[in-house]
Formats: sequence, C-alpha cells, structure tokens
Amino acid sequence: MSELDAGNYGELLIAVKRRIRAAQYEALKAVNKELIALYWDIGRLIVSRQQGESWGKSVVKNLSQDLQVEFPGIQGFSTANLWRMKLFYETYVNNEKLAPMVREIGWTHNLVIMEKCKDDLEREFYIRMTRKFGWTKNVLMNQIENQSYEKTLLNQTNFDQTVPDKIRNQAKLAVKDEYTFDFLELADEHSERQLEQAILAKVEPFLQEMGGMFTFIGSQYRLEISDKEYFIDLLLFHRRLKCLVAIELKIGDFLPEYVGKMQFYLAALDDKVRLEDENPSVGIILCKLKDKTIVEYALRESNKPIGVATYRIVSTLPQELQDKLPAPEQVAKLLSGF
Repeated sequence: MSELDAGNYGELLIAVKRRIRAAQYEALKAVNKELIALYWDIGRLIVSRQQGESWGKSVVKNLSQDLQVEFPGIQGFSTANLWRMKLFYETYVNNEKLAPMVREIGWTHNLVIMEKCKDDLEREFYIRMTRKFGWTKNVLMNQIENQSYEKTLLNQTNFDQTVPDKIRNQAKLAVKDEYTFDFLELADEHSERQLEQAILAKVEPFLQEMGGMFTFIGSQYRLEISDKEYFIDLLLFHRRLKCLVAIELKIGDFLPEYVGKMQFYLAALDDKVRLEDENPSVGIILCKLKDKTIVEYALRESNKPIGVATYRIVSTLPQELQDKLPAPEQVAKLLSGF
C-alpha cells in the first residue's frame, strides 16, 4: 500500500464500491421482476384452470402441498399465498396501465396496496410513490394509514398559475393538505420554536412524511437584504422538482399575511440563492389550522408558488373532506405526469 497514492486508491475504492452496489440493486430489481412475473403466471393458471375444469377450492390447497414438497427450500407457496396470487392476477389483468407497473415494486408492497386500497386510482398513486421514493413496506403502510392519497389530492396551492407546465403535476403531488408528525414528542400545546426543534431532532422521518424527495439544507436559514437579516424556519431542496422549498411553521390558524411574507422569502431565494439550472423556489406554510376559503382568497393573487398545509400530531381526515376528492378523470390526469 505504501507504493500507492492513498488519494488515488481511495477514489478507486469508492468507484468500485459504487459500481458493486449499483449492480446489486439492478440484480435485485431483476429478481423482483421475475418473481412478480412468476406469481402473476401462477395466479393466471389457477384462474384459467378453475374456470375451464370446474375445479373447486381444494385444488389450491393440493397445489400448495405438492409445490412445497417439490420445492422444499423455496418459500411463498403456502395456500394463503396462492390465493393472493390468484387475487393479484384478477385485480390487475384487465388494467393495461397498472399491470406492468406492479412488476416494479416488491410482492409484499403489492399485497399491502391490493388489500388496503379501495380503487385503481388509489392503487396507482401508492404504486407510483413506492417506485419513485423506494418506500419500505412499513413506510408504505404508514402512508396509507395516514391517508396520503386523500391529503395530496385535497392540497391547496396556486401551482396552476405559478408553476411551469413541465413540472406542474409533480409539484402538486409534492405538497399535501395535511402532514402527520406522530413521530414528534410534542404536547398538544407547543411553541413554534419547540416544533422546529422537534423536527430537527427527527429530520429523517420528517423528510419521509414530507414526501421522500426532499433533502435538508438548514433551519433558520439566513437571508441578508439591505443590511437587514431575515430567517426562514426550514429550507429544503426537492430533488425531482430541482427547486428550493421554504417552509414556515405556524402553531395557530392560517392568516392571509403569511402569504406576503412567503412571497418575500421566495423572491429573495430566487434572486440570491437559486442556481441557474434550478426551477423557481416553492413555499409551504405549515399551520395548525386553516380555513380553506381564506386560503383560497389569500393565494389567488400571489405570483409565487405557495402551498398551505396543516400538521397534526395524530392523523385524522374529517369525513366531510373525504367527499371532496377530485373527479376520477382529474386524478388520472394528475398521476399521468408523475
């Protein structure tokens, strides 16, 4: 080793390790795709034979027993799992959009989505999110339990007027109507500073709840303008949107003047911080409570992309909001660009 340049060797080691990890990842994807294809075909064969041969339920139990005898070292051929394969095939066989997409996520992820989601649009949302953000099974289950689908579709932004067409749908899907911070150790009554400190102590779960494509830049991010200092509560960067995201934390009701302050921050970020190849900065105002009508009026004339959301320590979505989801064709259009 003494004859080697330590710096050059270090670079070589890093490059080789990166290549090995990339190969491992591609191998895992290939194995997963083949496994899903296998389960799909088994489900198809069971369906076709039961229809064509008028076989009853006992055939699945017999098939499970014989497969486990023939392939003793391979798991996944239990009676319950064979029934899941049949249901998996029946669920997606007539869906030309989702049938190829289900092969790009894991089997356990597919089972969670298939069993917990009520329609194809909701399934598509979670399949796409799992694929894009690499959600684990537990993260996926948490997102479904916290109703991320509904909360994303109900979000309040002015992105239709302020965000370029090429990233508009992605931007809309990057902001929820409500965020659940059940991982924060906070009492019901807390200050904005306590909220910020709790978030900083749990940055990783915070970024996951925000959507999975954010990186953390800083807290109390300093801007100097005309010899005066201003501080943004949290500054993130969205990797897919390629833009800075300023977050203001408010522990009370949303007030219209918050929009003016956020516009000021975004203008300063775009002028002083944003790089040439980045998209215009986006703002998210996180409040404890909001009146949707007031938010709508406050955002209407804003020329900067801003979303207003609420946060909760425990997740709930009022029933009256459940009935206000966009029409299916609007949801399909939104997902098509993601």
